[in-house]
Amino acid sequence: MLDRRICKCTQIIVVFTTKIIQKSIPVVLTIGMFFSCTNDSKKVRDFLADKNLPIGVAKDAYHVYKDSGRVTSKLMTPLLHDFTNRKNHPYNEFPIGIKIVNFSKKSNDSVTITGDYARSYSKTQVSEIRGNVVVVNHTEKSRLETERLLWDQKTAYFYSEKAFVLTTPTSIVKGVGFECKEDLSKHLAKNVIGDIETNEE
Repeated sequence: MLDRRICKCTQIIVVFTTKIIQKSIPVVLTIGMFFSCTNDSKKVRDFLADKNLPIGVAKDAYHVYKDSGRVTSKLMTPLLHDFTNRKNHPYNEFPIGIKIVNFSKKSNDSVTITGDYARSYSKTQVSEIRGNVVVVNHTEKSRLETERLLWDQKTAYFYSEKAFVLTTPTSIVKGVGFECKEDLSKHLAKNVIGDIETNEE
């Protein structure tokens, strides 16, 4: 949901409490000189891609996504790097953390996703979230913790080959490798290495 929604600008409202920044004075001077010589935006994008620089950088980005007037999700990040100038694998990078809140049709928080780092690829619609990844389904009171998560937005599934802990109101599952729907339902643990504890009332 990261790149798919960011790219379809006609379907979203984007609110930036941000300032566009550059990494260093030499970069600003070099780009300024380049702009003074040409108005060709493609050449500028190619130049930035060749130097492994993003075409846009934003601080404290806050995106609100809507569908038919209803808020469906929010994305918050302290820092966003826009690398959509890459020809083969355009992506957005969230180098110091991300938080995504998805809303159900009743406008309640349904699923929250947080992580220390994220990268979202627009062509494949696959996102990678790393470092202290936590997914919480507030409606079902379930929680997933892992160090790396792949999110296939086409199939609405999570995948990981890393160790994980999945906590539900009735059980705690520990293992390595899993897949599940993005609301944490229909989960499959590939290699259970811990006890499955059942809480019975």
